[in-house]
Amino acid sequence: MSSKGLLIVISGPSGVGKGTVVKALLKQRNDTEVSVSATTRQRRDGEIDGVNYHYMTEEDFLKIKEQDGFVECARFCDNYYGTLKSEVFEKLESGINIILEIEVQGAMNVRRKYPEGVFIYIMPPSMSELRARLTGRNTEPPEIVEERLKTAKWEFTHLDKYNYIVENENVPQTAHTISCIIEAEQSRMERKIDYMKERFK
Repeated sequence: MSSKGLLIVISGPSGVGKGTVVKALLKQRNDTEVSVSATTRQRRDGEIDGVNYHYMTEEDFLKIKEQDGFVECARFCDNYYGTLKSEVFEKLESGINIILEIEVQGAMNVRRKYPEGVFIYIMPPSMSELRARLTGRNTEPPEIVEERLKTAKWEFTHLDKYNYIVENENVPQTAHTISCIIEAEQSRMERKIDYMKERFK
């Protein structure tokens, strides 16, 4: 018998390095996985179904939504994105921590349904550094960069909805900090008490 895994929601503005931090975190922990989201957007070159996303038609997505099969879902840039319950709860019951790397809107949907989750927001060291990271990618025109910075400022007004704020100045350190948060949350009395009672009865 093992204690349940944690539902960990990680958000942060575009360009802050969420994906890089999560990859570093997974290398530090063998009890943690990332949930693979479902989407109706077209698969891009190099992407693998079931690894990057679960790709599906809008009809199939909406059918799952009607059956309450998502932890959360949202429409973004004319496509649907969602976290499948089948990807999450069986693993949580087996003691595996599941990370949802999602934007603020989705995170707030999860918080309303599952307030026992652990909500972490990754911050850049400064707005100027965030701008530098976005422009340094050389993947988007200036107007898109400005739109992402505007969205980041909006996201910052929702920071009080998160349990933890972690500044990403150094990826290995940021991943280590989040790992420490996981350790602390796993040791909370309300999470451990039933497991310990059963173990030592």
